[in-house]
Amino acid sequence: MGSIYIRLMIRALIVDDEKRAREAVREVIKLYCPEISSVYEADSVSSAIDQISERSPDLVFLDVELQDGNGFDVIKAIGDKKINVIFVTGSEEFAIKAFKVSALDYILKPVDPDELSAAVASAREKINAGKLSERMDVLMKNMESMSQGIKKITLKTSDSIHVVNISDIVYCEADRNYTNFHLLNGKKILVSRSLGEYEEMLPEDTFLRVHQSFLVNMQHISRYDRTDGGFLVTVNDKSIPVSTRKKDQLINYLSGL
Repeated sequence: MGSIYIRLMIRALIVDDEKRAREAVREVIKLYCPEISSVYEADSVSSAIDQISERSPDLVFLDVELQDGNGFDVIKAIGDKKINVIFVTGSEEFAIKAFKVSALDYILKPVDPDELSAAVASAREKINAGKLSERMDVLMKNMESMSQGIKKITLKTSDSIHVVNISDIVYCEADRNYTNFHLLNGKKILVSRSLGEYEEMLPEDTFLRVHQSFLVNMQHISRYDRTDGGFLVTVNDKSIPVSTRKKDQLINYLSGL
């Protein structure tokens, strides 16, 4: 029997404080790495942490020496988040240290296209295996629950595994690399995964990302208030801010109801 190959596209983040260096990596990715579907950039430790929190990349090309610290500060901030890292550095000394913090790979500057594409190929195997396993797990749980007319999601905390009806989620709130689930019964569940990951998992026809920090179940919205910059009010009277760049998307959604 032939094997079935499923390719899942990769989101990548380039972290380097030199614009030319970022452009060089981006160009090689464009020419040699078609499996990378989205490429984001950061030029510092702080902006890298923000991008990781917002974008949830699968792969990070990480320079070691940055303007406000070093790449190892980014590694510490990532914590136990499952992100593959390829160090891009001009120093063998840093490359050796990179291996000590279990980096996936390293590339010396100037970037060689063959070395970068080989490193990405190596990363792809781990990323695709992890993504496929995670999505199959969610799919199987939803298929089992659909036979009962109910969709559920499992939320793992440090001490419990919660089985939650998706329809009971009012909104999800980002807390750095964590996500706080706010339920209809007033209960809150803090999970050590990013909001971006749950944005992909939860049904897009029901859940709308109205702000960098908020993913809302639109079935539990009572109104959109245009005052004070604009905010949503939930059925349990919680106010959710709406970012300026999300207002048009929100209005289009509401107009289609």
